[in-house]
Amino acid sequence: MGTIAERLKIALKTITQSVCEANRPANSVKLLAVTKTKPVSDIVQAYEAGHRLFGENYVQEGVDKIQQLSELDDIEWHFIGPLQSNKTRPVAENFDWVHSIDRLKIAQRLNDQRSAHKKLNVCIQVNIDNEASKAGVPPEDVNLLAEQISNMPNLTLRGLMTIPKAQQNAEMQRKSLSAMNALFVQLQTKYPQIDTLSMGMSNDMQLAIECGSTMVRIGSAIFGSRQ
Repeated sequence: MGTIAERLKIALKTITQSVCEANRPANSVKLLAVTKTKPVSDIVQAYEAGHRLFGENYVQEGVDKIQQLSELDDIEWHFIGPLQSNKTRPVAENFDWVHSIDRLKIAQRLNDQRSAHKKLNVCIQVNIDNEASKAGVPPEDVNLLAEQISNMPNLTLRGLMTIPKAQQNAEMQRKSLSAMNALFVQLQTKYPQIDTLSMGMSNDMQLAIECGSTMVRIGSAIFGSRQ
């Protein structure tokens, strides 16, 4: 499979090619390396290859890694997993970004627990396919939650995140991703600081980029499959 550095280089090349094929500006899509369940040594290998954006899904695991790698102070840490209200404090105190805000209570707790010295970047998670088993706000509730977050002094609303339904039909998936892009563009007209549409993973990043993603979350393509 090659080294982590080699697989990272391949992922970045795929992103560059997809951006070009979609006729989008160069460097308009960022790669978030997802390291859940992976050892600190894997993060160090990616870091030594020049990567700086890392995503974690589990609170305690993520905080432990952040503390172990505290000397690498230019890493940007993104929390991308579901977040329970009783676990917001360590996220507010340690991470730079949260992608998975799906209700007002979570946003309010993160705001209250965040240091006023540095704002926390946040994205609203959208359940674009209205799946009963999946977190995220329904599309029709995005505007209200965005307005509420925009009034919180310790949070900066940066955009939207989604995990579309795993579908065999590419056209159905394209429809969902395009609907997310439409929501994103609509929000940008009201909130000029919004610049992030977090969607696309190892198996669908090319389609996500075609549909307007600005940040793809890649784990297994770089670090190998999880046990």
